[in-house]
Amino acid sequence: MNILSVQDLRKSFGELDAVKGVSFTVEKGESFSLLGPNGAGKSTIINMITGLFPPTAGDIHINDINVVKKPKQAQKLIGVVPQEIALYETMSARENLKFWGRMYDLSGKALEKSVDEVLEIIGLTDRAKDKIGTFSGGMKRRVNIGAAILHHPQLLIMDEPTVGIDPQSRNHILETVKRLNQQGMTIIYTSHYMEEVEYLCERIGIIDHGELIACGTLRELRETIGDRSRMIILFNQQEVDLAKLTKTLSGLFVEKDFEVKDGEIIVFHKQPQLILSDLIQGVTETGTKVTSVEIVEPNLESVFLHLTGRNLRD
Repeated sequence: MNILSVQDLRKSFGELDAVKGVSFTVEKGESFSLLGPNGAGKSTIINMITGLFPPTAGDIHINDINVVKKPKQAQKLIGVVPQEIALYETMSARENLKFWGRMYDLSGKALEKSVDEVLEIIGLTDRAKDKIGTFSGGMKRRVNIGAAILHHPQLLIMDEPTVGIDPQSRNHILETVKRLNQQGMTIIYTSHYMEEVEYLCERIGIIDHGELIACGTLRELRETIGDRSRMIILFNQQEVDLAKLTKTLSGLFVEKDFEVKDGEIIVFHKQPQLILSDLIQGVTETGTKVTSVEIVEPNLESVFLHLTGRNLRD
């Protein structure tokens, strides 16, 4: 059963088409990721799903509720963890959570119980009385997550929740998200960190330039590149005959299997170890000085590079 359905979603800001006909569904209990670089349109899509602003065109339904026509009714079903910290620095963690709990119409014993539960989930029970202004960035983000789950939402939307935090806090957040999903909460997780998405999400939608260019499980996405490994060969760019180098590579591979740019050769192949020796010999015979070689097993970075022609963080 789908908890979220997005159909032909579009958003324009003047002459800028930020989202260009995006469609996807998310099943109840699923962990789904929107993966893409900064500026790809992920946050714009999230802002329309949450009813922050209306789409230029298209439909959004949460549990069959039309978000555009009945935004208040739909918003009761979701929790949102925004990119920016939405907390009051001079208030304690508990006071912040109680404030946001009241925004969800919680009160009395139900509110106190929910705040206690959330503090336990985010691992900050012992810091409940401390002001948010004394917290690290990672701790603030954990409270930010806590504020979004106080009302036990059916759909939790997380927009880049680990940006700019320390590794320990990042790991705590990832474990918390994993646990919430295992307990039945549906998650939509936007990120430009490949490893987070691979760890958390069952299905992945890749967003680039406002378009959904691929969607599926990690295995399905890997199949778009034939489940091939990626060889990254760095070379000294000084006095390199790029035309000669490209011609040599063309003799070894078809054009879609390799790329040369900025002192880097990228080659896709199912069995890189079998061709590595001949490849290095061919490259060095062109007068190119190889400085390093790396073999990367098939992953989301490889898929993204194959689909877009660039790395995720370019």
